[in-house]
Amino acid sequence: MNLRTSNVRITILSLAALVLLSFSAIATPAQDQKPPSLHLTGHALLVKKIVSSEVPLPAAFQYAIFEYTLEELKKSGRFQTIYREGDSAAASAPDMLTLETDATGFKEGSARKRQVTTVAGATTIKVHIKLIDKDGKVVLEQDVQGKVRFFGENLRATYALAKSINKVVKYNFVAPKPAKS
Repeated sequence: MNLRTSNVRITILSLAALVLLSFSAIATPAQDQKPPSLHLTGHALLVKKIVSSEVPLPAAFQYAIFEYTLEELKKSGRFQTIYREGDSAAASAPDMLTLETDATGFKEGSARKRQVTTVAGATTIKVHIKLIDKDGKVVLEQDVQGKVRFFGENLRATYALAKSINKVVKYNFVAPKPAKS
C-alpha cells in the first residue's frame, strides 16, 4: 500500500466521522432535558399493587414490580413511612400520598437471544405512575420504563423499572424534616 492510498483512506474516514458527528448532534432532541424538580414533600406513602389495564402483564412481573418498588422507595429516604396496599395503619397516616402504577406496555424478550446477540431479546416494561394526595388531587404523573437489554433474566426488567420509579420520586420529592422532640 502506498502513501497516496493511505492518505485517501484517512481522508474518507475523517469525512465519514465528521458526517456521523454532525448527524448525531442534530438527532439529539431537546426533550431529553428534565423538567425542573417539583420539590414536593410527603411524610407517608401508600403503594398500591400494579394494575395492568392496557396490556396483559404476567403475575410474576406484577408481584416483582410491586416488591422492588417498595424496596427502592424505602431506600430513597423521601418518606418517613411507606405502606403496602391493604395496611390498616395507612388510614390514619397524616400527609399521605398514594402511588398508583398502571402497566401501559410490555414486551417479553429472550434471555437466550440476549446472550447470543446484543441487539435482540430485550424485555421492556412501560408504566404510568400517579402520586395522589388525600384529596384525590394528582401531585405527580409520569410515564416510566424499565428494560433489560444485555444480560440477565426477563424479571430483571422489573428491578430496572423500580429503580426508574424511585429516580422520579427522588428527583421530585425532598426528604421530610425530622420531627422536633
